Amino acid sequence: MPDLFLMKKVKNILSAVRRKINNTNNDIGSLLGLNKTFFENARGARIILYHGICMNDPTRFNNIFLPLIIFKEHIRFYKQHFHVISLDDFYNERFRPDRFNVCICFDDGYANNYRYVLPLLEQEKIPAAFFITAIRATGHDILWNDFLGIIGKYGPAELVFQNRVYQKKRFKRYVSVKEGVELKEMLRSGGFEIKQEMMKALYSLVPFKQNSQDEEYWQQMTETEIRQLSASPWVTVGSHGYYHNDLSRIKPLDAEKEMLEGKKYLEKLTGREIRSIAFPYGAYTPAVVESAKKIGFKQLLATDFLFEDDRSDKSMRERFTINPFVSVNGQMIANIKGHYEPRH
Repeated sequence: MPDLFLMKKVKNILSAVRRKINNTNNDIGSLLGLNKTFFENARGARIILYHGICMNDPTRFNNIFLPLIIFKEHIRFYKQHFHVISLDDFYNERFRPDRFNVCICFDDGYANNYRYVLPLLEQEKIPAAFFITAIRATGHDILWNDFLGIIGKYGPAELVFQNRVYQKKRFKRYVSVKEGVELKEMLRSGGFEIKQEMMKALYSLVPFKQNSQDEEYWQQMTETEIRQLSASPWVTVGSHGYYHNDLSRIKPLDAEKEMLEGKKYLEKLTGREIRSIAFPYGAYTPAVVESAKKIGFKQLLATDFLFEDDRSDKSMRERFTINPFVSVNGQMIANIKGHYEPRH
């Protein structure tokens, strides 16, 4: 009988090698000017999704950060080869026919977006959309999943939560010894109460807030920073839920309430109508979509469409997530193609 784990490991290694070869070929092509025609002839449009921006060590806690120096290269590339448009212009299809059009957006509301991204947008006169939770209204300055990522890096080999023993396994994830259920998955299926309980119970294991060097990887924007961000003519602010809960896993009425309260929170804070929502984790159901529309959201953003009718829904849009492991040139090629090489 074949060793399935070994086969999967070999497959992952080969896939990584192919990606490395493709990235190398793309970079060589860029140096030789072979990709110039590809970028000049590219047409169409795509929404590009970023999360956090840091000075260095982007994979310290997760795979959704990008170094500032690389982000600056992205902006330079966009200005040189693409046409960058606002979220409203994207929905209204105000595209340049002679260029590839991109809309830049950021999820999660990190303070590093305010610190690093906003000044660059204003300097380069480039629009972007930011999708922010209402977590500051709860008295918290960190999202629960970022908290868990930090615990995964610095925490002990074994911990106890709600009388269940969890052991740290591959990729620094805690899995319950008895049920074999990952702590993150268990929490994602619950409401904010259990996530709040987890943060309170486990903080003493890793008092990371005492380490100022980690702040830019988890700290959320303050309410003052959100107001100032929203005031920029280059910025669109949208909702990212209230607590950063998975709206597809909680009760439909709870999901509707969270979306409504998150919308109200941002509208009161910014003094502007909040017309767009990006579903946390890209997760949603048809019921969540209908509730979002009923509440008054006109622009609904996912990552990948999850249901057959999504493509014909004019309020829905997909987004393409940045990969911190590919080169700048490789990322721009992927932005146009809509996938990373090799595609399986």
